[in-house]
Amino acid sequence: MGAWQPLPEELPAEVRHFVEQLRLLKDRTGMSLVALGTRTAYSKSSWQRYLNASQPPPRQAVVALCRVAGVAGEETERFGVRWELAVRAWPREPVPPVPPVPVPAGGPVPGPGGEPAPGAEASVPAGHGVSAARGRDGYEEEPTLPWWDLLDEESSRQPAGPRAPRLLLYAALLAVVLLLAAVAGAVTLG
Repeated sequence: MGAWQPLPEELPAEVRHFVEQLRLLKDRTGMSLVALGTRTAYSKSSWQRYLNASQPPPRQAVVALCRVAGVAGEETERFGVRWELAVRAWPREPVPPVPPVPVPAGGPVPGPGGEPAPGAEASVPAGHGVSAARGRDGYEEEPTLPWWDLLDEESSRQPAGPRAPRLLLYAALLAVVLLLAAVAGAVTLG
């Protein structure tokens, strides 16, 4: 568990500190990356990228790791602050300029051989008109959450009082239905 590959020397101090803390937290769980992947919504290969500083993790991945490791309260907040500092300082690969993609203006104009006729194209940057689900840095900060995390958030927003009577009502209805089924079975079998 403690046999991590060395981090690149050129990493900023904030990123290095954050990744080292994530590694310690992951080691504290005692889980393999495969097990961690099954307990969170992130794959083994994603955790490898996050823990080797190849890619910044989404905030929700850090929250999921804290949850699995049993970290709560102020320590979780500290991981959130470390994440923010690391993401700001994380080295970005230069984004190459987007070459224009030929697009037929006003629809395709067939030329000889079925190809568009010369002069019937306009240049539009690649990806124009496509909504980007990713941030400008190329990774998603708000991934789809696993259903068990959504339940935790939903239960934390609802007061505990109204939930208990609803659960009691469902239990009572289930008991009545079972009782009716038993009576109907007894009468039928007689």
